Amino acid sequence: MTLDDIRRLDPKKVGTWPAGPKIGALVIAFALALALAYWFDWRDQVAQIDAEKAKETQLKTTFVEKKKQALDLPAYRKQLEDIEKQFGALLRQLPGKSEMDALLTDINQAGLGRGLQFELFKPAAEETMRDFYAELPITLRITGSYHDLGAFASDVGKLSRIVTLNDISLAQTKDALAMDAVAKTFRYLDEDEVAAQKRAAAKDKKGAK
Repeated sequence: MTLDDIRRLDPKKVGTWPAGPKIGALVIAFALALALAYWFDWRDQVAQIDAEKAKETQLKTTFVEKKKQALDLPAYRKQLEDIEKQFGALLRQLPGKSEMDALLTDINQAGLGRGLQFELFKPAAEETMRDFYAELPITLRITGSYHDLGAFASDVGKLSRIVTLNDISLAQTKDALAMDAVAKTFRYLDEDEVAAQKRAAAKDKKGAK
């Protein structure tokens, strides 16, 4: 069929067209129908399907992560128990309020036991309060031999309670060596003190708003 034959086809009498043009017209009509259906209807549905597929993938990923967490939960609980035990062991190294005087005596005796002379042993007037413990700095000035001062520092480190020596400085005097330091002792807060700390923190937070 030539181009002139196609031009002479009457669009109002498609039924009389030869088989070739009929098939071609049907293909074009079908393709046009598909294009219109996609543009006005299917396009939104396809976008929705893609979104649901992405959501499904995300849910699968979340499920896998949650499943892994569930499988790891016993290990996490065991780790938490170990941490609590370690924390409890450290906490037991902090004296209570009633034990602070004995701890100060221990520090003093550690120096005297090494034949050192205390020229200054001055606990701070007030403790520094932390979240669950209080810190008490003690200003020290001790004189003695280098060996005895070193042994004193070692003895303090071996005390059953936590004591740290800070800001250490050494100076030669006429007959001995003088050590200036700040010994810091720590004690845990009792329940009433912890509650007071929390109330003070909540008040400060409220006042900051």
